[in-house]
Amino acid sequence: MKLILLTLVINLFSLPAFAQRPPAISSPDVHADNSITFSYFNSNAKRVYASGEFLNKPVAMVRDTTGIWRVTVPPVTPDIYPYSFWVDSVQMADPNNTYLFANERFKRSIVDVPGNKPLIHSLQNVPHGKVSYRYYQSTTLGTTRQLLVYTPSGFEANGKKKYPVLYLIHGGSDTEETWTKVGRAHFIADNLIAQGKATPMIIVMPYGNVRPNPMADFTKDVIQDIIPFIESNYPVIKESKGRAVAGFSVGGGQTLNIGLTNTDKFAYVCSYAPYTATDEFKNNFTNWLPDAARINKQLKLFTISVGTEDFLYESVKQNIAMFKEKKLNVEPLIVSGGHTWMNCKLFLANSLQQIFK
Repeated sequence: MKLILLTLVINLFSLPAFAQRPPAISSPDVHADNSITFSYFNSNAKRVYASGEFLNKPVAMVRDTTGIWRVTVPPVTPDIYPYSFWVDSVQMADPNNTYLFANERFKRSIVDVPGNKPLIHSLQNVPHGKVSYRYYQSTTLGTTRQLLVYTPSGFEANGKKKYPVLYLIHGGSDTEETWTKVGRAHFIADNLIAQGKATPMIIVMPYGNVRPNPMADFTKDVIQDIIPFIESNYPVIKESKGRAVAGFSVGGGQTLNIGLTNTDKFAYVCSYAPYTATDEFKNNFTNWLPDAARINKQLKLFTISVGTEDFLYESVKQNIAMFKEKKLNVEPLIVSGGHTWMNCKLFLANSLQQIFK
């Protein structure tokens, strides 16, 4: 009798937990026409909006009688897009989507709209390289740090082939994982190498944030610690012709600081929508009197890319004009679009077809 009563009590207390368990939801759902349905369960929320870089403004979601909020947005141009939900004015990632945007500030998810034809960043039936998580000792920062290393298909650590290296830097609040999880740098490289449009290369993706140290210490970390670590552990070309540096936003500004102050070490400098309102940039390039003839001889490629709707467009144009005034051979790439990872993937795909040729 006591056992029966105990069982009844346990079941009684368990009922509310089962009643509150959220229903199984699929979100996001990309449809055949490239429209997308987003779903979110919250029986207590007053207002829920979906926001994404494929929308001009957030769109209201509608709740049904079960507490599920939904909205279907019109067909979207195929690409990978960040999005989030705003629940009573609080931003959150989609709890039903495991594909998260790697970022230290924004809480966003990712939706992949593949389209009918494989995009350059898509997973295709080609030989694939490998992305490894590596740790190195930073004497500059006095700590052990993480970076990601892409090695191409056919790579042999003990082989005779020496590979060129691209040092690829993320944006301001991003992480060393953003270039793979959002930018899909490894798939872009796989596809372009398989098509014969890019040279097989190693891509090193470091973590660019060194706070609380001065951000300028990242330049020292790259030169004094990261490059020596890579060159001690991988079969690489140890000359400037075998090194490139590229980056987006804050990483684009870091690219200019690293590359243009070390043209003896990098033959390729590719900056994407660079953020340059930093002390390091001002110290390096205010009243700068470069030896343009020497730099132009050392650099095989110097490019700056930006979108016309990018909030940094005007400052980027000013920097391009400044470098041209200094007689540097800078190649601008101006496209439509904003300060987005959609453009970032485009810029990277363009660079991979230009460097190490």
